[in-house]
Formats: sequence, structure tokens, C-alpha cells
Amino acid sequence: MLDAAVLVFPFLMILAGCMDLFTMQISNNISIALVVAFLPLSLCCGLPLSLIGLHYACGLFILVITFALFAWGKIGGGDAKLAAASAIWMGWGFVFDYLVTASFLGGLLALFLLSARQFPLPLMLERQPWIVRLHKPKGGVPFGVALGLGGIIVYPQTAIWIGALGG
Repeated sequence: MLDAAVLVFPFLMILAGCMDLFTMQISNNISIALVVAFLPLSLCCGLPLSLIGLHYACGLFILVITFALFAWGKIGGGDAKLAAASAIWMGWGFVFDYLVTASFLGGLLALFLLSARQFPLPLMLERQPWIVRLHKPKGGVPFGVALGLGGIIVYPQTAIWIGALGG
């Protein structure tokens, strides 16, 4: 079960990032799985209920902020839900590091896409609908990729990871 605590979060974040990259959507099922899986896995890792409650409070706080950003049209709804669900895994101690890391990576991704959109798409890549969509001048940025990578980078510092490894 402790292996699951180490692997579930990265797996779901990779899945979310890939889904966003290829479809510009993040399934609600991924966010739900993150929210639901945290409780049993954190209990198996020895996290006290009071700390688990604080982790869920962190996720709720981020949900309020990200839904406001979604309502203002600044981020997508899937990004808002994924950020909140993954904030549960980060907790208060690492949510800032996670959001800063994901924002930095998202900025790099946006700069890359803006730069790539200045050049014609090679003929070989024009056959891939997801690449064509990413190459459109007014196309969006799959921020789930940045959220996924940011989460994976920060995750080894979190209480659930340390608990799973017996620290």
C-alpha cells in the first residue's frame, strides 16, 4: 500500500498532463481520484487525522482561488480542479512551492508555444490534430502539463511521500 502512496500521485498527474496536452481537457475523474485516494493512502503512511484535515483545507482554499480565476476566464475549469486536488497532496507546507513551480513551467510552456507558432508547422506534424491545435496563433496553453510537472517536482518533499518512505 505504501508503494501506491508514492506512485498514485505522479501517475495521475502524468495522466492529467497528457490528457490536457492532447485534448485541452482534464477529466474530472482524475481530480476526483486525487481527492479520494489521498485519505486512505495518507492514513497508511501514518499521517495524523488533524494533518489530513489541514491538507483537505488547503485544497479547498486553492479551489476557491482557482474557481475565481476560472470565473474571470484566466484559467480552464479542469486546471482549477486539478490544482485544487493536487494541493491536497502538497498541504500548506508545499502548496506555494507547487504553485510557483507550476507557474514557472507554465510560463516556459507558453513562451515555447508562442515562439513555435511564429514558424510554419512541418508537413509531417500537420497530420496530428493535437499539434495543429497547439500551433494555432490564438490557441490555448495546456496548463495541466505544467501542473503535472510542478506537482511531480515538489511531491518528494511532502508529508505523504516522507511517510510512505518511513521518514
